[in-house]
Amino acid sequence: MVQDLYVLMITAAVVSILFKLLKQPVVLGYIVAGVLVGPHLFGKSLVNADNVKAWGDIGVLFVLFCIGLEFRLKNLISSGKVAAIGALTIIAGMMILGYAVGVDAKLDMVNSLFLAGMLCMSSTTIVMKAIDEAGWRKERFVKGATSILIVEDVVAVVLMVLLSSIAIRHQFEGAELAGKVVNLAITLAAWFICGILIIPTLIRLIKKHLNDETLIILALGLCLGMVLTAEEAGFSSALGAFVMGSILAETAESHRIEKLMTPLKNVFAAIFFISVGMLIEPASLTEYWLNIVYVSLVVIIGMILFGTLGCWWGGQTMRDSMLTSFSFVQIGEFSFIIASLGTSLGVLNPVIYPIIVASSVVTTFLTPYIMKTAVPSYTFFYNHVSEGFRVKIDRREQQVAAAEAEKDKPSDDKNSLADKARHAVRHTYITKHLVDLFIKNMSAHDEK
Repeated sequence: MVQDLYVLMITAAVVSILFKLLKQPVVLGYIVAGVLVGPHLFGKSLVNADNVKAWGDIGVLFVLFCIGLEFRLKNLISSGKVAAIGALTIIAGMMILGYAVGVDAKLDMVNSLFLAGMLCMSSTTIVMKAIDEAGWRKERFVKGATSILIVEDVVAVVLMVLLSSIAIRHQFEGAELAGKVVNLAITLAAWFICGILIIPTLIRLIKKHLNDETLIILALGLCLGMVLTAEEAGFSSALGAFVMGSILAETAESHRIEKLMTPLKNVFAAIFFISVGMLIEPASLTEYWLNIVYVSLVVIIGMILFGTLGCWWGGQTMRDSMLTSFSFVQIGEFSFIIASLGTSLGVLNPVIYPIIVASSVVTTFLTPYIMKTAVPSYTFFYNHVSEGFRVKIDRREQQVAAAEAEKDKPSDDKNSLADKARHAVRHTYITKHLVDLFIKNMSAHDEK
C-alpha cells in the first residue's frame, strides 16, 4: 500500500509539474499519470487497482464535501434568475443533445441517459482557473457564471441519485421517478432544517475549544456520518457528503473548514483522477478518435449555444452571456464521477468511458483558446444581427448597467440589521426549545 502511494504521488507530481510548465490544467496531468501507471500502457499495472479505486472513492466524497462548503444560499439567491435559468437551460439542452448522441450511436436508454448526464456539466475548477489565467476575475459575468456552476453541481448530485435508480431497474417509470424526486426533496429539506438548526449552534457553543486539529476531525466525522445516513436512506454517499458540506457552509467556521480541507481534498482528488486515467486504454483512443472528435464538437457547440441562450434569458447582457458560455466548453469532473457510478453499477458500456475521458482532455485543452475568441465572436455577432435585435442588446446593456449602479449606491442598512436580529432571535428560540425538549425527554426516560 505504501509502495502504491509512493508510485502514485511521484508520478502525479512529475507529470503535473510538466503540465504546469506547458500551462495546462493539472487535472489533465493526473489523468496522464493514471495512464502511465495503469495496466494498458506497459502491459501490467504499477499499482494495486483496488487500492487506487478505494482511495479514489474517498476522493469523490471529499470533493463533493468541499463543493458543499462553497455552496452558500445567499450568494446563489443574489444571482437567482441568471443561475436558475442559465443552469437549467444548459442542463436541459445538453441532456437532450447527449441523449440524441446516444440514440444515434445505437446505445440503450440507460447508457444514453448516462451519456447525457456526462455531457451536461462544465468543470468548476477548470472554468475558474481559466478565468484567472485570462485576467477576467473582475469581469461582470464571473458572478453569474459561478452561480450557474454551483447550480450545476447541485443538479449533478440529484442527477446521480436518479440515474442510480434508473440503472438498477433498467427502465424509466415516470410516476415512480416522480415519487423518488419528492422523497429526495423531503429528505433533503429535513436534513437541512435539522442540520442548520443544530450544527451551527453546536459549533458556536464549542468554538473556543476548536483548534484546527479538532475542527477538521469534527468536520470529517460529521461528513462521514451524513454519508452513512444517506446510504441508510437509500441515497448515494456522494449526496450525504455534499449535504453536510452545505450545512457546514452556514456556520461561522465554514471558511476555516474549507481552508483545512483543501490539502486533503487535493490529495484524494488527485488519486481519483489517476484512477480515471488507469481505465484508459491508449489503443482505444486511436480506434475511437472519430467518436472523440464528434463528442468534443457536440460539447463545445452545445455549451456555447445553450449557455448563451440561458444567460440571455436569465437577464445577462449578450456580451456577458457569450463570455460565460465560451468558458463552459469542457466536460467537467462530475462526468468522471457519473461514469464511475455507471461502471460500478455494471450498466455503462465500456466504450463510453475512454471516449468521455479523451473528450474531456480535448475540450479542457481547448478551453483557454476558445475563451480568447469570445469577445471577437461577440463583436462579429453584434455587427451582423438585425437592427432590431441590436437595439435589444443595447437596451439590455443599459438596464444591467443601471442595475449595477443602483446596487453600488450606499443604502440604509437598518432593515437588513433588523432582519438579521429577528432571524437570530427566532433561531435561538427554536434551538432552545429543541434542547429543552431533548433534556425533558431524557429526564423522563431516566426516571422510568
